[in-house]
Amino acid sequence: MAKTAHHDPHTNKLNNTQIVLTSLVAGAIAGALAKTTIAPLDRTKINFQIGHKPYSTRKAFKFLLETFKKEGFFALWRGNSATMARIVPHAAIQFTAHEQWKRVLKVDQSGKTPGKLFLAGSLAGVTSQSLTYPLDLARARMAVTHKHEYATLRQVFVKIYYTEGLMTFYRGYIPTMGGVVIYAGVSFFTYDTLKRLFRERIDSSHNPPAIASLGFGAVAGLLGQSSSYPLDIIRRRMQTDSSGKYKSIFHTLVYVYRNEGIRKGFYKGLSMNWIKGPIAVGISYATYDNVKVFLRNILVKYRSKLYIE
Repeated sequence: MAKTAHHDPHTNKLNNTQIVLTSLVAGAIAGALAKTTIAPLDRTKINFQIGHKPYSTRKAFKFLLETFKKEGFFALWRGNSATMARIVPHAAIQFTAHEQWKRVLKVDQSGKTPGKLFLAGSLAGVTSQSLTYPLDLARARMAVTHKHEYATLRQVFVKIYYTEGLMTFYRGYIPTMGGVVIYAGVSFFTYDTLKRLFRERIDSSHNPPAIASLGFGAVAGLLGQSSSYPLDIIRRRMQTDSSGKYKSIFHTLVYVYRNEGIRKGFYKGLSMNWIKGPIAVGISYATYDNVKVFLRNILVKYRSKLYIE
């Protein structure tokens, strides 16, 4: 029976297939809940990221209000169907891959292998992002266009395929991977480190209280998104460009720098991320940990009746 590198008391009672399945389900639920919560803020951020107008909190809320007045309440969640189609498999794969990469890399849970812990997070992010990238691009397109241009997720894929070609679905992939390596590495590293310190200094039980997990996730999200934000700008510009203006990473970097500068270009909308990022990551990590434990409790309790091979 394979064991993971976690101190999860259930892992010595479940086989690796059961561990993977519970991680997949918990990750899917966590991702869906977190992204739906902050979807209006996400749409606002993307619109400012790809445009030339300077960002401010007042302008962000003005955009939300105008969208509500012109297109209705549910327009604030426009593109969320594409987000769900992406985030459910993305979060499920990322959380599961993180557990498995820690197992493969033999991460020491006492904090003696920080490099491996960071690498496990980065590899988890790369794994999940690579497998779901076309859905991320489709969601970005839906978020920045009117519903008449792309009415459904299927229409996004069909229209892009016939008018821009298959490779368009991977436009912005390289800066995305650069950002993911930093973001996922910093985020998972921070969250796991805070949980370890909590266990060592405050409460030795395996799973911290939900409020503590929310706080740890919020800090992890804040640090992760702040460190990778410029690459997120480049990614969004390239993903949503249907005119061919942003031909390469270098061209996009130069264009943004010359026309908008460093602060107004590469960090546009970051303060919005400081609001939505900690909320989303906190909800995601806390939900994942608690749902995972709940599911594993059920399996352990009824393991004589449930056989998942």
